[in-house]
Amino acid sequence: MQPDDRPPGSDLPPADNAQGSSDAAARARKAAEAGKRVAAVSGRAATGAVRVARRASHAQGAGESGLSRLIELHAFNAAGDTALAVSLAGTLFFQVPTGEARDQIALFLGITMLPFAIMAPLIGPLLDRFRRGRRWAIGSTMALRAFACWALAGAVTTDSKWLFPAALACLVASKSYGVTRASAVPRLIPEGLTLVKANSRISLAGIAGAAISAPIATLAAQIGSEWSLRYAVLVYTGGTVLAILLPARVDSSEGEEHVGIRDMTDSGPSSRRAGITPVVVTALRCNAGLRVLSGFLTMFMAFLLRQEPIEGWEDKTTLLLALVIGSAGVGSTLGTLVGSVLRSRKPESIVLITLAVDAAAVIYAASFFGLIPAMALGLVAGMSQALGKLSLDALVQREVPEVVRTSVFARSETLLQLSWVVGGFLGVFMPLNARFGLFIVAAVLVAWLAFVLRSLVVSNRSGGRQLS
Repeated sequence: MQPDDRPPGSDLPPADNAQGSSDAAARARKAAEAGKRVAAVSGRAATGAVRVARRASHAQGAGESGLSRLIELHAFNAAGDTALAVSLAGTLFFQVPTGEARDQIALFLGITMLPFAIMAPLIGPLLDRFRRGRRWAIGSTMALRAFACWALAGAVTTDSKWLFPAALACLVASKSYGVTRASAVPRLIPEGLTLVKANSRISLAGIAGAAISAPIATLAAQIGSEWSLRYAVLVYTGGTVLAILLPARVDSSEGEEHVGIRDMTDSGPSSRRAGITPVVVTALRCNAGLRVLSGFLTMFMAFLLRQEPIEGWEDKTTLLLALVIGSAGVGSTLGTLVGSVLRSRKPESIVLITLAVDAAAVIYAASFFGLIPAMALGLVAGMSQALGKLSLDALVQREVPEVVRTSVFARSETLLQLSWVVGGFLGVFMPLNARFGLFIVAAVLVAWLAFVLRSLVVSNRSGGRQLS
């Protein structure tokens, strides 16, 4: 063997060669032991977090009533929706040309709105007539999204025409989940726990589920959007199982009466006969305005910041979107926490204030559009929506008779989901000019606030309850 052909380290004395091998083995053992310690610490931290979350979800009788299962189910729902959003952000918004994406999204928003507009008055009564209808309805919304995400994963890799229909199925199922879940919540509330507290816990569970799922989905999406979609399939499948395992009392409607959609939107004699006071109608109208803004900003900002990014962020549109959307998530979390503290402090005034503050935030963002105003608008919109919804829950709990409370809560959620779709429509069709678009939606909110206040004054003069 020639000198240059000798294996590395063969020119060292045998003792030195053995010493080098020994040191390498020792370093490998230390690295393995460190890895084991890190894994053990991470495992204990994750286990502790799960235990804390389970204790919180089971507190105050929620474990015995079955509310804890619904809380866990909503965490799965939020985790799946987050993974889906991460996946679609890289397909619908960034891979498809802006004009084509806007047309397709407008189409499936329209298709989404039509079933809700036609079926909204029928969904509740239909579920009320069939035993075990709600559990299976909630489970179906999860199962449909699991199947659609699986189809989406294939459509993304093959550039199939089924991309938008599968995304449409996910959107319809997501909105349907909100309605069907709303009808289940009042049936699982234990004694001593209010509707506001129950929904606060559900909202916080959703935020936690989204926060945990976002980094997992983002890492999976680095391999390919299809992998974050396959992860979403697993999450929605787990949610399907949890939905079917909900307590049987979810399906019971014993001792309950039902109200129609018209009773929810009119503060006249028919709504009063159903036990729906003018302040509840006012709160619902305010929340509808908040949802319109939420739907508008979701669609308008997604396309605007891609097509016309803020100056200085032209090469960082993904980060720009993350900052603006993230501020809305932070606002939603703050709104949920603040709403839990202020739940008994004049919710009828809070809903009006949130709508007015939203309008002011839009005017500010339109006047001084930039990164900070856009993030401030997202923060205010997220916080206002959470506060407005919790205030509506408080008024339903306080004002509406128990026999119709479940029906009122479910019907109100149907109307709010429709409002979001209307706002999404407005955001898709609006010209991609930041100031113009935001001033238009600000004018819509101001006009809607004026209508709400005028209607409330008329109702009070005709014998409705005065604001305190």
